[in-house]
Amino acid sequence: MSDQTDKAELLRTLHVPGAPLVLPNAWDVGSARAVADAGFPVVATASNAISAALGYADGEGALSEEMMFVAQRIASSVDVPVTVDAEAGYGLTPEELVELLRGIGVVGCNIEDSDHVNGGLVDADVRATYIAQMRAAAGRIGLPLVINARIDSFSPSSPLAGNQQCADAVSRAAAYWSAGADCVFPIGAGLDDLRAIVAEAGAPVNAGLPLNGGSMDELRAIGVARVSVGPQLYRSALDHLHTDLQRLLALCG
Repeated sequence: MSDQTDKAELLRTLHVPGAPLVLPNAWDVGSARAVADAGFPVVATASNAISAALGYADGEGALSEEMMFVAQRIASSVDVPVTVDAEAGYGLTPEELVELLRGIGVVGCNIEDSDHVNGGLVDADVRATYIAQMRAAAGRIGLPLVINARIDSFSPSSPLAGNQQCADAVSRAAAYWSAGADCVFPIGAGLDDLRAIVAEAGAPVNAGLPLNGGSMDELRAIGVARVSVGPQLYRSALDHLHTDLQRLLALCG
């Protein structure tokens, strides 16, 4: 499959509530090819893992040019659709971001609402407007970009606590869905919160794994449409590397 539009449409159709698209997130060409070779229909990137592999902190600590170079190499190395973690947009306008994504050959993106400059969360209306402008820009160039709006109400960067988090996430999910997002991702939400968001927001919902106290069967029962592994595979690979290095060191002793 080579046509960007076809790949975008395929990615969108794979978001099925109750039969979620599972995304093992890659961080380089080798891991992306492993995901595709294993039979997964889509490759997603993890900004946390790519940043760490490049030697930067997460949360837009890396230059967008470096992050997107890795994403471009991944997209050109596999035949399946690729969706990229675009963090909070790297300070680009919606039009600039969409053009960049088209240019590197990806068909979807995460866009989050953490404010990496001022701290806290971007105002929901401001982020909804950004998403609406992304959707309009994608429409003008004929790319049905699949936008996954990450909601950080439950994240450490959020100033909210307790019941405020779920109420804020539901409100943001509805706003982003109305603005043109294809899926919403309340990262860090527990099962009860996910259940409320699925029931009230009206949008396909992305959950993360591992989920404390949760299982894939429970996520299916709730009606989740997408599941992301995030940087867990990268961390697992590093754990294996450290183990092998200790064994090698022991042989040298």
